[in-house]
Amino acid sequence: MEVTITISDPDDPRVADYRQLNDQAARRAIEGDEYFLAEGWITIERVIDSGHEFRSVLLSPSRVNRFLPYLAVPQLLGVPVLVAEAEVMSRIVGFDLPRGVLVSAFRQPLTTVQSLAKSSRRLIVLEALNDNENVGAIARAARAFGIDGIILSPTCTDPYYRRTVRVSMGEILHMRVARATPGEWPAVLEILHAAGFESWAMTPAADADDLWSVTVPERLAIMLGAEGPGLTDLALSVATRRIRIPISRDVDSLNVGHAAAITFAAIARP
Repeated sequence: MEVTITISDPDDPRVADYRQLNDQAARRAIEGDEYFLAEGWITIERVIDSGHEFRSVLLSPSRVNRFLPYLAVPQLLGVPVLVAEAEVMSRIVGFDLPRGVLVSAFRQPLTTVQSLAKSSRRLIVLEALNDNENVGAIARAARAFGIDGIILSPTCTDPYYRRTVRVSMGEILHMRVARATPGEWPAVLEILHAAGFESWAMTPAADADDLWSVTVPERLAIMLGAEGPGLTDLALSVATRRIRIPISRDVDSLNVGHAAAITFAAIARP
């Protein structure tokens, strides 16, 4: 019995999920809150073990044999497995895709700040991050160090964008994520404070408290801003404390993903 579907026409409606992969604005409009894309073998594993439901799979012919064992996984029973030659696939997605392994899966609904506040001890709050790879790196570090969830400001990038999922090695799919609405930001942090959280605004400012010298509270939200501008003055004013990572005076600052991983490791230490 044929277990794959050959795609020879890049305009075939069965591959509509995979178009314009490098155009983030177009992808957000296409995907909406319905589905997301992931690429590579590890992210397929994360889609499976995170409980997301598959829509379809798109493979190059050279990847089919390696993929076949996945067809025994209950989550992939009956899922269309589409196969396209490299030239056809590049016309579908808009560029050459050497990996040749893509999956489309339904998004799970975002959670709420209230739910995270009730059920978490460690949270991340991201303000206006627009670099997908940074968000992916932060999510991967968060999973590694036991962070319970992520709260996004209204202008943060899509946490399920393909590059974010890829850089996180699929770990973002295991994170509970909430997004504040424009009218809630940054006052929504008061929900955390009312639930007993301290909020640490990470900043390179010289007058901020040294990360290595502070006592880690029982419930903590780590606030991180975008590369360059960092947290806004308004977000800084809402935080209960401002914290800096001491670094060499010869270096201006750290990449936000690196700063996040250092901070997560510091608060997770025995």
